[in-house]
Amino acid sequence: MYSTFQLTKKFIQYFLTASNGKGHGVHSPFVYNFIEKVLTDKKEYTCYSTIEAQRKILLQDETVIEVEDFGAGSTVIKTNKRVVKKIAASSLKSKKFAQLLYRIVQYYQPKTIVELGTSLGITSSYLAAGSTTTKLFTSEGSANIAAKATQIFTNLKYTNLTLVEGDFAKTLPPLLSSLQEIDLAFIDGNHKKEPTLNYFHQLLQHSTNSTILIFDDIHWSAEMEAAWEQIKKHAKVTLTIDLFFIGLVFINTDFKEKQHFKIRF
Repeated sequence: MYSTFQLTKKFIQYFLTASNGKGHGVHSPFVYNFIEKVLTDKKEYTCYSTIEAQRKILLQDETVIEVEDFGAGSTVIKTNKRVVKKIAASSLKSKKFAQLLYRIVQYYQPKTIVELGTSLGITSSYLAAGSTTTKLFTSEGSANIAAKATQIFTNLKYTNLTLVEGDFAKTLPPLLSSLQEIDLAFIDGNHKKEPTLNYFHQLLQHSTNSTILIFDDIHWSAEMEAAWEQIKKHAKVTLTIDLFFIGLVFINTDFKEKQHFKIRF
């Protein structure tokens, strides 16, 4: 993984070369619409405060749990015995990006969502809140973290999600086979090149002409950047949007040529 200094340098470079996030100068109607209707939507939706209240509970939770880590591991916590509030502080997606995920679901109304990396359930909750008709299948490798996430879902009373527990390598293939098609996926489970590409190819086999794949931490390491570049080059990928901390991939044959955007957010 990159050091804080390296990541800061990369963010500055991204910020200086990205579009301003206001839609001006973006010639793709689809991307302009995404910026205007989703990315820059400043409305305070009801679920925001409700879910953030659950985040606050997690940030104050001093319970110590044993964590099985199947991915690249925490950048902050190096032991398998971890305090919940420290996991929450280091692993949960920020409010800004978690709420963007909510708006993406709300706007595009995907029928089926797969999330790889439930963590403590905050991003899952935002994804589930985006549409009551959406079915969310969220996967978590660690049993004890999954148990904490389940408590959050119970507190929020979400019924349109299913938590799949276990190593993604074992749980993802049967899950995708049972779903046939997926409309949206958020991949935040293993920050290594080969597993990330493996998830991408598996998800691609179940994609439709309107599937959106969202990859977390695409600039987290040289490996993740290499995976992102490889994903962008795939023949089925027709549009990507780089928001630095996440990357959006659109599988849509209606776009006549490949387009790649960097947008400030």
